[in-house]
Amino acid sequence: MKTMTDKEIIPPIEYADICPIADKDFHNEISILIENPSLRKIGTMLMPEFPFSKLKKTLLGLNSKHEFQSVVMCKIIDGLLEKTHTALSSSGLEAIDKETPYTYVTNHRDIVLDSAHLCYLLIGDDREACEIAIGNNLLVYDWIERLVRLNRSFIVKRNLGRIQTLTAAIQLSGYMHFTLTQKKKSIWIAQREGRCKDSNDRTQESLIKMLTYGNRDKSIVESLKELNIAPIAISYEYDPNDYLKAKEFLMKSKNPNWKKSQDDDLLSMQVGIMGHKGEVHYAFTPCINDELDKIPADLDKMLTVHRICNIIDHAIHENYKIFKTNYIAHDILFENNDFADKYTAEEKEAFTKYLSSQMDKVTDIKLSEFDRFYMFNKMLQMYSNPLTNKLEAIG
Repeated sequence: MKTMTDKEIIPPIEYADICPIADKDFHNEISILIENPSLRKIGTMLMPEFPFSKLKKTLLGLNSKHEFQSVVMCKIIDGLLEKTHTALSSSGLEAIDKETPYTYVTNHRDIVLDSAHLCYLLIGDDREACEIAIGNNLLVYDWIERLVRLNRSFIVKRNLGRIQTLTAAIQLSGYMHFTLTQKKKSIWIAQREGRCKDSNDRTQESLIKMLTYGNRDKSIVESLKELNIAPIAISYEYDPNDYLKAKEFLMKSKNPNWKKSQDDDLLSMQVGIMGHKGEVHYAFTPCINDELDKIPADLDKMLTVHRICNIIDHAIHENYKIFKTNYIAHDILFENNDFADKYTAEEKEAFTKYLSSQMDKVTDIKLSEFDRFYMFNKMLQMYSNPLTNKLEAIG
């Protein structure tokens, strides 16, 4: 496995509250973290066959974020692959130069595993794992923030006032440009804030605008080219959070002001990590810089941002891996048999029973027959939208 021996470049002080913990501070921070009782619970859940005393000894023997990811996080993913996946596959890595830092922009399926799977695949291909963008809304305890920053995460500040939001966006963008251009490290960020609940993946224009703030002396296109954006399409055969996402739609349909609690986020993280996924596929696509060069220099700024979003979306939509679950959901939702040759009647019946059993997991509220019908259709949309978007992308 590749060993990272380059001297770490420490970011300027203005990024100190959002950047990953420096390797020079790693041992001290991990020593504090292992004393938290919650870490024992997490360790037991993720690695039940690994005594905590042994895990504690292993953690105390680490000295860098790279060692933490390659020794601990990869072992955790290995265990999850055995228990909750039939496969974790990838394609297109040959288009990604090992010596070039990239901004990997993906669709957003899972709170924790989108980036964890990516880092696992990169390390497995003898590459360095990337830094990870994570919203501070998920850092509900101090120990979680310490853990993710030891895992190469940098913080995205959310739920701020208007002026503070702009200040935070400038800081975040500046740090990302610094990481790519000075540290020469790759980063991961989702194409939108929060998971796309219906899997109709679209890049938020606000994300593209934010990415340009880190180098405002350049045009939008030139600023983004500095980041070497490389889209990745993430495809799940089964989304263990499908019923929780459908429940969110249901709650908001009943009360538009309904909001998730911190406990809801923690439950989504746990279900996403421990739930059955079938096959998960990552399709790496080339850096979009050549496509950005095709955008006319005199194009209106808003149209330029819109065009860039479309470039990223097309790369993601075109490269989804389509599973039988997608074909079945599409045919049921649109009440036809357009893709009946892709699955058997038994597989269709099994998938319908699967969706029903997922809804049975909602036990904190009483679901009426209409509620179940509503959630069922929302889950069909989740599984059919990747196919719908891929068909449109490939023409």
